[in-house]
Amino acid sequence: MVEADEKTFENVLNLSMRHPVVIEFYSPRANADALSADLKSLANAAAGRWLLVRLNVDAAPRIAQALGIQAVPMVVGVLSGQLMPLFQGTRERSEVSALIDQLIQAAVANGVVAKAQPVAAGAEAEAPLEPDVRFAAADAAMEAGDYALAVAEFDKILSATPGDSEAAAGKAGAELLVRLGDADPNLVIARATAHPDDVDAQLAAADMEVAGGVPEAAFARLIGVVRATSGADRDKARVRLLALFETIGSSDPMVLKARRDLMSALY
Repeated sequence: MVEADEKTFENVLNLSMRHPVVIEFYSPRANADALSADLKSLANAAAGRWLLVRLNVDAAPRIAQALGIQAVPMVVGVLSGQLMPLFQGTRERSEVSALIDQLIQAAVANGVVAKAQPVAAGAEAEAPLEPDVRFAAADAAMEAGDYALAVAEFDKILSATPGDSEAAAGKAGAELLVRLGDADPNLVIARATAHPDDVDAQLAAADMEVAGGVPEAAFARLIGVVRATSGADRDKARVRLLALFETIGSSDPMVLKARRDLMSALY
């Protein structure tokens, strides 16, 4: 979590090129301490999947005016520099978590899968802006829409630093975008529905479901394939499922549950 101001707000938007950013526009006069506490707790639990940025509108009136913010608290997501309003006013923690999950799923679908770095308490928004030069080529390829090149660049990082979770997540996201191509989601899902025994159709549908923000459906679909098949088909479904886990994040509760279900299906 970082505090931003009028001088650092643009830097915050730049951070969203690498990972999702959630901005809490607040005022000490708004009596929304419970929401602030929930956002901080969720950000810590996310382990870098998104960065929480807080902006005091009383201290940054020009930004509030430019964005048309008339009441606070207001929470906005940012992906690739684009603002995505999430909600205004206070919300229950469960609802806040669900709305941020939708932002994360949109990030995965657009290849914005890098991890935010931990920030020391009291640090200002400039603190996390040092780019990791290892990812420069991969990030450039992602921004250019050359996802195959991005996969190759992430592979280079993984060859040099095996087990790098950020690079692995980046590669998985880029591979997902390569597989998606320009296919029509409705046609892909329809084919899978019409041909339940076609393993490749089920794999393609699972990709579309993750990109469409319903990873639980994708996980259930592929676990079903694992249960119903054997040999090469079963292994193909298992490998694709593990790749999709990487795009969501190994610590996500949905992934943890699906891993348990996969183990049950395998053994």
